[in-house]
Amino acid sequence: MNELDFTLDAKALDDDGHIEGLAAGYGNLDHGGDIILPGAITASIAGRKSVPMLMYHDQKRPAGVWTHFQETSDGLLVKGRFSMSTTTGREAHGLVKDGAIGGLSIGYRAIRDRMVGKARHLVEVALHEVSLVTIPMNEKALITSVKSLIAAGQMPSLSQFEDFLREAGFSKSQATAIAGKGLAPLLRSESGSDPSEFLAALAAQART
Repeated sequence: MNELDFTLDAKALDDDGHIEGLAAGYGNLDHGGDIILPGAITASIAGRKSVPMLMYHDQKRPAGVWTHFQETSDGLLVKGRFSMSTTTGREAHGLVKDGAIGGLSIGYRAIRDRMVGKARHLVEVALHEVSLVTIPMNEKALITSVKSLIAAGQMPSLSQFEDFLREAGFSKSQATAIAGKGLAPLLRSESGSDPSEFLAALAAQART
């Protein structure tokens, strides 16, 4: 499954758990070089009554459900509600309300696409879910986050490290692979080497 991130334009958010925002922007070039064309999602949402609302594309962390879809000139407008009866739903609602979560990201499968120059134009996609995500951080912010834990006398757990990578813009599969292969060297860095150098090398390798 592929992912595309967009800044969350929360047009409506109330205390009852309802939210409205732009889940996918048309004509927007993402960091991976993909552009969703107008109408690319039309067939996928036709007749659908709901789409899962997840936290960080994690199927084990459903936060609610999207129940209304409208294609506009800007992109796909979605309306939904948080599951306020669940811990994840209440947490997600609070994070969005506080501004800690500032993005929406669609999980999709490309059905038809074409290359135009160096950009991939998505002509038709199958929409699987719409996730709440933090605004992707750059590699320097990632390094700062991990080093702050170390400075406090704590080493990141595997799940924490994966979260850092996801927030930096890596896909779930990339984060899992990097964390699985790279956490042991990171933990060994406590004995002397600079973890920022290790993380910077991982980031550079993953993005090439």
